[in-house]
Order: sequence, then C-alpha cells, then structure tokens
Amino acid sequence: MSDGTPISKTRRKRAVHELQALGEELVNLNEKQLAAVALPESLFDAVMHAQTITKHEARRRQMQYIGKLMRRVDPAPIRAALDAFQAPSRSQAAIHKRIEAWRKRLLAAPAALGELLAEYPQTNIRQLGTLIDGVGREREAGKPPRSYRELYQALRALMDQVR
Repeated sequence: MSDGTPISKTRRKRAVHELQALGEELVNLNEKQLAAVALPESLFDAVMHAQTITKHEARRRQMQYIGKLMRRVDPAPIRAALDAFQAPSRSQAAIHKRIEAWRKRLLAAPAALGELLAEYPQTNIRQLGTLIDGVGREREAGKPPRSYRELYQALRALMDQVR
C-alpha cells in the first residue's frame, strides 16, 4: 500500500492463489493458444512441463512453481488473452440459449410466431409453422423428435442470417 501500512497476510495469500489459478488456466490451454499468449520463456516452459505431469502431488508442486513465476509477471495481459479465448464460447452459449428460448416459446404458444416475425421479418412462417405442427404430431405418436431438431436448426439459420 502507498500509505506505508503493511499488506495483510490474507490479502497476500489471496493474490498468490489468484495468480496460481491464472497459471492453472494457462495449463489448460492447448499449445497453439499458449503460443499466442506473451509469456516469459521460464513460465512457458513450466506450463508446458505441467501439461505432461499426471501425478497429483507433482502437479500440485508444479502449479505452486508456476504461481511463483507468475508473481514476476504482469497478469493483466495474460488475463486479457485468456478472456479473448473464452469470449467465443460465451457468445455461442448465449446464442444457443436464445434459440432454445424461442423454440420453447413457439411450442408453448404458437401465437409467439407473430412475435418472432416482428423481431425477425425474414422469417419463413410457413416452414416454422409446419415444424411446430410436426413436433406436436411426433410427440403424440411417440416418434423420435425429428421436427424438434429441425425447428432448432431453422431458428439457428434464421439467427445466423441476422448476425
């Protein structure tokens, strides 16, 4: 701290654990992703070595060593690179949830088709209406959910057009 008071042991330990967790995330990257992150050679070598270790105790010690090396490095660029790697999967998950929500709404109330048309004017209402009816028929007959999957794919294609 800048006012001369010492940093508490708890705060120091928390910072060390955060750096060690960041190191664990580095170990979970593949070689191509790891090469894209600007790391000092010693840290890069330690991370590559940790990826080959299978014994629990040896891996734990190596992770502590990586945490020690991380104390000499500015973690902000590493964190930014890791966040950039994780951003596409987050956006894909959000798109998937949105498609699932629309499919659920359409199956619960076919009148939601009008809402979908208002939000996505290029919607092929005839195709979606047929798929919604098909889902109902398949459920009644106890058949495999072919139309259910096709409805998802149609909604996915519709939302991909917008992006």
